[in-house]
Amino acid sequence: MVNSDSAPTGQRSRKLAWIAGAVALVLLLLALSLRFALQPERVTGLILDRVGSALGLEITASSTGEYRLRGTPTLVVRNVVAREPGAATPLLRADRIFLSLPWSTIRARGSDLTVNRIEIERPLLDLDALQHWLDRRPPGKTRIPTLTDGLRVRDGTIVTAGWTLTEVALELPTLHPGQRVNARTSGRYRSGSVQAPFALDVVLSQPAADAALGIAGQIGIERERWRIPARVVLSGMLHLGNGWRLDRARLAAVARYVSGDTDLPFVLGMAGTLRHVDGRLGLVPAGIAVRGDSPIPDIDAHGAVALADALELQLTGSLQAWPEAWPTLPPPIGESQSPLPFALQYTGNSDFSDIAALQLRRDAARFDGRFRLPDVTAWIDAAAGGSPLPPLDGRVTTPGLEISGAQLEGVEITLDEPDVPDVDGTP
Repeated sequence: MVNSDSAPTGQRSRKLAWIAGAVALVLLLLALSLRFALQPERVTGLILDRVGSALGLEITASSTGEYRLRGTPTLVVRNVVAREPGAATPLLRADRIFLSLPWSTIRARGSDLTVNRIEIERPLLDLDALQHWLDRRPPGKTRIPTLTDGLRVRDGTIVTAGWTLTEVALELPTLHPGQRVNARTSGRYRSGSVQAPFALDVVLSQPAADAALGIAGQIGIERERWRIPARVVLSGMLHLGNGWRLDRARLAAVARYVSGDTDLPFVLGMAGTLRHVDGRLGLVPAGIAVRGDSPIPDIDAHGAVALADALELQLTGSLQAWPEAWPTLPPPIGESQSPLPFALQYTGNSDFSDIAALQLRRDAARFDGRFRLPDVTAWIDAAAGGSPLPPLDGRVTTPGLEISGAQLEGVEITLDEPDVPDVDGTP
């Protein structure tokens, strides 16, 4: 005899087994889907696409990314390239970018910009391409992210017309909107035959478009036969927009000129408005003062200084006195205690190897000429046993001159330096 309850019980068992199997199948399909969706290359592509869309950039990574979701989420992407859509030159390349951010930032979907840490290795930043992108960003309030564990950049390169920064390192311990920023950076400036290694501490009153900036540290200017190591302090009010501008800029440097056995200390002061626009760095108007022991002259000058594809100087001022270590001027020019007003113009390589134009006066005596600074400094260094005439091209006029006891009046002297071509370019 068959129990009447057995059939319903069997049917329920089969139904429960079918439901359990269906649930297991759904869970298996979901697991496979999640595994497929969360493959590193898909997660990396999704994140880069979202970030690129927010910034108006095309951001790609040529190798598979790495991510971790357990604990504090992290993402590592390699061979990153960021460019404006359609641009031939990327504004940024990087071998590796590491990003660590809390779950709260991920869940906030952009309303919270808190990040734990960013690390960037071997970035290449094109300053001109970056400026082009910044100029086309829509107007609006800039949001400053929070970096709780800071930013580190290693072995970076920054390129622009006329100069390059290499070996760039940056350590930014923390970043918070409205709070003071402390950072340390180092690297090497290169332009033509001139290099300038630097290691600087940077302080910003706040990470905003208008903030007080302070920089202090070591900078050296180096060329094949000489170098100028210096301890510098720079301050001013930083403004961002259409490049950047440092108002009320003040630079003080305690430096030395070193060449062979020569070691000459001097101090330098500069003041004005420092501006960088479209790859051109300029100090206009510029005030400059130099003080040092002979043969370093005491100089006060004002005018304009600019650096882009070439170095440009337009300065007027005066030498307070003729340095004792320089070759002696004949009387009555050499006997005068008057300062020597001058006007200097130079456009050329940043190592001053090109031709400069100079007007120099003392009382009624006047010099108008052209020269190469390395040739003149070499002549001064070898004045005791070298040529009695400086390597200048130009003309000296003076009402009177005494040479070997002879009194000359209405003197006009023409100096012809073969290595300095005439104004029209002829030898």
